[in-house]
Amino acid sequence: MDGLFCELNKQSSVPLYEQLYSYIKKEIIEGRIEFGTKLPSKRKLSEFLKVSQNTVETAYEQLLAEGYIEVIARKGFFVQTYEDLQFVSPTIQQRNTDKLEMKEVIDYHFHPSQIDSTFFPFDKWRKYMKNALTKSQHHLLLLGDYQGEYELRYEISQYIYHSRGVICKPEQIIIGAGVEVLLQQLVLLLGPSQMYGVEDPGYHVILKILKHYPNKATALEMDDKGISIKHLLQSKLDVLYLTPSHHFPYGTVLSINRRKRILEWAEEKSHRYIIEDDYDSEFRYSGKTIPSLHSMDRSEKVIYLGSFSKSLMPSARISYMVLPNTLLHLYQEQFNYFHQTVSRIDQVVLAKFMKNGDFEKHLNRMKKIYRRKLERVKSILKPYEDDLTIVGEQSGLHIVLVVHNGLTEKELIDKAKEKNLKIYPLSSYSMKNASTAPPKFVIGFASIQEAELEVAFHSLLAAWGFLE
Repeated sequence: MDGLFCELNKQSSVPLYEQLYSYIKKEIIEGRIEFGTKLPSKRKLSEFLKVSQNTVETAYEQLLAEGYIEVIARKGFFVQTYEDLQFVSPTIQQRNTDKLEMKEVIDYHFHPSQIDSTFFPFDKWRKYMKNALTKSQHHLLLLGDYQGEYELRYEISQYIYHSRGVICKPEQIIIGAGVEVLLQQLVLLLGPSQMYGVEDPGYHVILKILKHYPNKATALEMDDKGISIKHLLQSKLDVLYLTPSHHFPYGTVLSINRRKRILEWAEEKSHRYIIEDDYDSEFRYSGKTIPSLHSMDRSEKVIYLGSFSKSLMPSARISYMVLPNTLLHLYQEQFNYFHQTVSRIDQVVLAKFMKNGDFEKHLNRMKKIYRRKLERVKSILKPYEDDLTIVGEQSGLHIVLVVHNGLTEKELIDKAKEKNLKIYPLSSYSMKNASTAPPKFVIGFASIQEAELEVAFHSLLAAWGFLE
């Protein structure tokens, strides 16, 4: 294949590389470019489309990052499998193609966990990756420290101290391929008899993990100041899983009085701990930065969790936890047979990215972009404030939208689906799993391009009957 017929609109506000990336991605998803197909070289495609090689290179880099294509040394770019495609035989291929055709078409995806990937500093990342893959770095091909590369743990310790007030040594940090991996290790470390308490509604990945263990979990009621202390004191809980600086999904900040009382609760018994998931803490748009709960802990009762999924990219799968010294010693005794789950090369690249200030620059840039997007969303929704209530607009990459037009949750979901819009009800983040009255939806805006926000939200408003 020497070319791809793709009509690029040079007058559009959407960058050419993004148009090309979207076109190739769509062709792969819809099966028109099949698994194993070799894509044109950057030079040939740039000549075919009459665009610069940088345009093609940036589009290919994004497809690589998302796993749609792969690079085979000295051969070129090849299409990867898409989801469950397995090209075993023509019959199976046809069956799987039919599956793709049956997939729902989505014009705008309002998922709260998606990010804007178009501003990722590929040039910087590629530079550090290239340096990590030189012959002088051959040791990176071998197994490393089971807790993670020391230089990355050092950079993380510096970052969370200056940004979140977390005081720890690099030795206390465990690197893992996602919060899920770290939580599994933590559940094993704390033992099968521990009973967990989680915010409800909340980020319930830990509930899915606990289903595979004998541990029990209970929901803790929420109000505008955080979890109910009365409910906590009446319970028989041993471990609390909290998002105190930015509750998911409401954006609530746990009040200072409740923070103190929760820390006192943990101090009352030696086996009690608090897991602080510092979810979305980087993206706060008004007021002062909220300090971490860990920064108030004087008895080593807080286990701190962080991730680069929102601040950098979800596909990196680099998360970390800070263990109190008592648990750290236990971890080192019982889990030293675990191999590190994150590539050493990726860890070294991220460490250099942080050390040289590129992570902070990228983060500051994304804060401005997401703030602009949020302000735009609020201005679009403002004329409908009698019928729509926005919750949690001070931080994060999503809002909670309360709808007062008399329609049920299911009716609103169905009407959005008719317009090819994917939305997520608050009930899906609750242990009760029951729809609310009035209906509430967790609406992510980060992945939608600024130029398309008005179209996306007007489509949603039209679906719900607010626009003709």
